[in-house]
Amino acid sequence: MTSEKKNVKALGLCSGGLDSMLAGVILREQGIEVEWVNFVTPFFSSKNAEKASEITGIPLTVKNITKDYLMMLKNPPAGYGKNMNPCMDCHSFMFKKAGELMMEKGFNFLFSGEVNGQRPMSQTKQSLRYVEKNSGYDGYILRPLSAKTLPETIPEKQGLVDRDRLLDISGRSRKQQMKLAKEYGLKDYPSPAGGCLLTDKGFSTRLRDFFEHQDTYTEKELNLLKFGRHFRLKNNEKVIVGRKKDDNINILNCHNPEKDTTLKVAEFPGPIVLVPNSINEETIMLAASICVGYSKAPDFTPADVTVTTSREKKTIQILGIPPSSVKKLML
Repeated sequence: MTSEKKNVKALGLCSGGLDSMLAGVILREQGIEVEWVNFVTPFFSSKNAEKASEITGIPLTVKNITKDYLMMLKNPPAGYGKNMNPCMDCHSFMFKKAGELMMEKGFNFLFSGEVNGQRPMSQTKQSLRYVEKNSGYDGYILRPLSAKTLPETIPEKQGLVDRDRLLDISGRSRKQQMKLAKEYGLKDYPSPAGGCLLTDKGFSTRLRDFFEHQDTYTEKELNLLKFGRHFRLKNNEKVIVGRKKDDNINILNCHNPEKDTTLKVAEFPGPIVLVPNSINEETIMLAASICVGYSKAPDFTPADVTVTTSREKKTIQILGIPPSSVKKLML
C-alpha cells in the first residue's frame, strides 16, 4: 500500500531514459507529488523526456537554457570529457537551474535518475558530490536509485522521504533497472546511450572550430552544426554542403537569409550549399564549384548554379571540383 506524504513535492531532472523514469515512479509510489523539468539547447532536446512524461503521467516542464549554458560550455571549471562534453559542470548547472525552479514553485527537494558508478567519469561518488556542491543546493539532491549507497540527504533526514524504500543500485549493469521496469510496466524507453551531441566526436570538432572562429552566434547557427558536411576555407569562411534531402531542408530552415548565401545546381539533383555570413566573391565561386562537384552534373562539364543572397538571385556557370579535392578541408 502506498503511504501518503501530503504536501511533499519533488522536482526531478528528466533525460527521458529509464533511470529518470524509475526515479520518478519510485518517489511517486511513496505518495510524493513528483514533477520533472527538462532543459534544452541545440545540443540536446526534450524529445525523450516528453515521451517519458506521456508514459508515466508525470508532469514535465521544458525550458530552453541555451544562452546561459553557452557561458559554462566555453569554459567549464571541471573541464571536458572525451569530446566537448562538460558532464560534471553540465549536471551542476542543470541542478542549479532546477533549484531556482524548486524555490519558485515550492518544491521540497530535487531528484534525478543518476546511478552511483554507472558512468566512470560523471557518476562516481566523487563526481556526484562535485555536482551537488557546485549546484548551490547541497543536501537537497536525492538519487532514489542509489540513495542507500550515498550519504543521507536533508529530505530523508526530515522524514519527507522513506529511505528504507529507496534503492542501492550501483555500477554499470542495468539488470536491476530492467527488472524494475517490468515490475512497473515500463516497456517503451530509449537505450541508455543518451542524446547529447557534445559527446559526439564529429559534432565536437565542428563546435570547437566554430568557437575558434566566431565570438558571437545565434541558436540557428549552432543548430546548423548538426547538418551537412562542413568545410573550413581560408579567410575564416565556411561552406556547408547538404548530404541528403533532409539535410537540405534543415540547412534552409536554419540559415539567415539576410546574411547567408545559398547555392543549388539548377538542372541536376544535388545539395543545398550554404556560405554563412559571406559576400566574398572568391568564396562564392569556390562554393559553387563544390556544389557542382557534389551534384549529379556530368564531370568536366560546366553547370548552372543558382546563387541566392539577401540582395540578389543570379545564375553562374562553373566547373565542379571533385569531392576528393576538398576532403582535406572537411571538419
